Amino acid sequence: MSRRVLPLNRLVGSIDPDTGLDQGAVLAQRQRFGANDIVEVVGRPWWQLIRDTAADPMIWFLLGTSALYAILGDRLESATLLLAVLPLVGMDIVLHHRTQASTSGLRSHLAAQATVRREGVLITLSAADVVPGDIVLVRPGEAFAADGVLLAAQDLQVEEAALTGESFPVRKHALSPRPAGTGDVAVGAEHWGLAGTRVLTGEATLSVVFTGHETLYGEIVRSTRGGAHERTPLQLAIGNLVKVLVLAASATCALLAAVRLYQGHGWADALVSALTLAVAALPEEFPVVFTFFLGVGVYRLAQRKALVRRAVSVENVGRISCICTDKTGTITEGQLDLTHLVPAPGVDEGRLLALATVASRRAGDDPLDAAIFRAAAQRGVDLEPTEEIERAPFSEDSRRESAVVRIEGSDGSEVLAATKGSAEVIFAVAGVTGAERATWEERVDELARGAHKVIACAWQPLEGDGWQRDEPSHGYRFLGLLAFEDPVRAGVADAIANCRAANIHTIMVTGDHPLTAAAVAREIGLGDELPRVLTAAAMEELIEAGGEAELRNVAVIARAAPTQKLALVRALQRLGEVVAVTGDGVNDVPALQAADIGIAMGERGTRSARETASIVLLDDNFRTIVGAIAEGRQLFGNLQRSFAYLLMIHVPLVITAALVPLLGHPVLYLPIHIVWLELIIHPTALLVFQDLPESDRLAPARRRQAAHFFSRAQWAGLLGVGVALALLILATHQRIIGIDAAPSHGRAMALAILTLSSAALTAILSGLRTATARWITAATIGVSTALIQVPAFAERLHLQPLHGSDWAMAVGGVLVCCVPALSWYHWRRRTVPGPTASGLAVR
Repeated sequence: MSRRVLPLNRLVGSIDPDTGLDQGAVLAQRQRFGANDIVEVVGRPWWQLIRDTAADPMIWFLLGTSALYAILGDRLESATLLLAVLPLVGMDIVLHHRTQASTSGLRSHLAAQATVRREGVLITLSAADVVPGDIVLVRPGEAFAADGVLLAAQDLQVEEAALTGESFPVRKHALSPRPAGTGDVAVGAEHWGLAGTRVLTGEATLSVVFTGHETLYGEIVRSTRGGAHERTPLQLAIGNLVKVLVLAASATCALLAAVRLYQGHGWADALVSALTLAVAALPEEFPVVFTFFLGVGVYRLAQRKALVRRAVSVENVGRISCICTDKTGTITEGQLDLTHLVPAPGVDEGRLLALATVASRRAGDDPLDAAIFRAAAQRGVDLEPTEEIERAPFSEDSRRESAVVRIEGSDGSEVLAATKGSAEVIFAVAGVTGAERATWEERVDELARGAHKVIACAWQPLEGDGWQRDEPSHGYRFLGLLAFEDPVRAGVADAIANCRAANIHTIMVTGDHPLTAAAVAREIGLGDELPRVLTAAAMEELIEAGGEAELRNVAVIARAAPTQKLALVRALQRLGEVVAVTGDGVNDVPALQAADIGIAMGERGTRSARETASIVLLDDNFRTIVGAIAEGRQLFGNLQRSFAYLLMIHVPLVITAALVPLLGHPVLYLPIHIVWLELIIHPTALLVFQDLPESDRLAPARRRQAAHFFSRAQWAGLLGVGVALALLILATHQRIIGIDAAPSHGRAMALAILTLSSAALTAILSGLRTATARWITAATIGVSTALIQVPAFAERLHLQPLHGSDWAMAVGGVLVCCVPALSWYHWRRRTVPGPTASGLAVR
């Protein structure tokens, strides 16, 4: 965050830092803004744990089958199944504890108490009782209780790692002079103290501006939690898939029960066989994993300074294929400097600059006006009007700003009009024509080619006391040109190159002169050495003529008004692009709403733009957009790996659980074996793949076509691995049954193959790049081997320890089935790696 909007009305009551708020003002502020609860405390967390655990179908399966065995008189088996509930509940407790620990970790960065000056007295109170307008004193080692501007800062250094990831101390300074009024002003990050950050050295006096969820820390926490509960298109699609699989599994279970009864195995065997197959086939992990990954994605994007306001954005951001970005403040710093004054003949630079200040606004955060007043102060130019009679602000139609003012001088008062704006507009109102205009246009082009933003200025004297009309539209006298420089942000050129390598089309949309925009485009490597530039008017003509496909070759849209972004966005969407668009003003709202991903500027954006957008950038930096896309693609890739693992491990489990009993053999997997496998599959899918390392590198991706979560080739590979493993289990089972009729031997072999497959799939898909992947892989192999080979465990689990030749067959078979197909899968992921339409991979 380099700048943040400060609503001046939040400074109520803190005019005198030595006094602070009185009790009446405190009550009014608390009623208006609520308590300073940045991280809400979840009420009755253990009740939530019980409710979530009770919703787990595996728990009810174990309780039901335990009751069934008790009815049949097999009390030992019944008790074993009841005990098997404990590790499942334990897993829920561990995950619940992890969530609670995460919440506690979030709260650990926040202040528990605050030292506040109220009615002239310093008091210590709970941080939750701090309200906007409070004067808070923060000493070394203490955390800021809320977000606010610094009124005093003595040798102040702050640790902001918890909020921004900045590892080095950040030096802070008091805001001076303090702004006055009731509007909004942009205040640099060096003047802010933020909740979730801690004072390292010095002392700070803070005037609180934002509390609770309005703080930056609160926004991140709220985004992380809120994003996980919103239903997205992909989540709905997964829900529909689960419904289909449940219906198919139910039909298969009914068939299996009927066949077992027909084969004469009895109703108890038929019921256990059907229930076991139902639980093995139940795909409850898919929606759980997706929801969990969604929450992780929201949090990671927030850490990259991109606040997600809608969960669907996490799903969409990784498949962006086109970015329509503003120039000023996003690609460039947004800090204009007046570098060239080109006065007209007979006009000196001082007169040109002085009248430019008349046409500018002292209040507000327009960087162009600020640059003019800054240059005037440096040059000692002062032409402050006595009275402002009329002002016509800049608009998309007029493309200029004008003011009619009265100035008192030694020779009496003078009424004059001054105007500044687009050079071609000023030429027209000032009557600059013919050869003179051609000369000035050549000068404008020369400055624009040097990446300068160029405006022109004109003025005219008016009748004195009788002036009561609107701003004049003609009769001006041309004063000259003003040229500004706006340096490109660090890292933008690399981000643009990253987009180009990933086949993401970037279009810079700006109101600047085409030559200025082209110069900036060349500097950042946007487009070719001669980037194609269209004016917004030419763009509209192109679209109306049906030539919108040409937009794929355009790098810059110049002389663009915010309302023209909407036409651009819709045209690109008709071409099949997934469009992200940036905006900061009220006029940007239609384009932000229409875009697949609307991105608002958090620093300079209006409230309406921020509320409309899907994502809010904390630092208004183009590089942050590219980082968010990289994170979105990484999230989708991780989700694909998790789902691939679930598919490849469930396919052989379900096929063999159904076919072996249908062939007349004893049930292959008993309920306790399903519990065992569930304790491996669930944490692997949930924990291993969401933790894979992130990257800022964007791999190439194709344009969107027909959309599916996996491509046809990927489906073929995944199902091929699953079917191959199923055939391996069936073949080894048939071999063992032919040699040793004991069902326990065949079950042990099937479980050995499944657990080894789980470990192999985990290792290959994760690359063992994280500690979680390594210890889960090792635990899967170690625990499973012990349960099969230790006679006491094996007997209790109705298994028989395997021979060395059995293990060799299992290991060799798993490697044959898994490695070739997954090596191909990794190659496929590198060549067509990204999610595209609807969050799904292309064919």
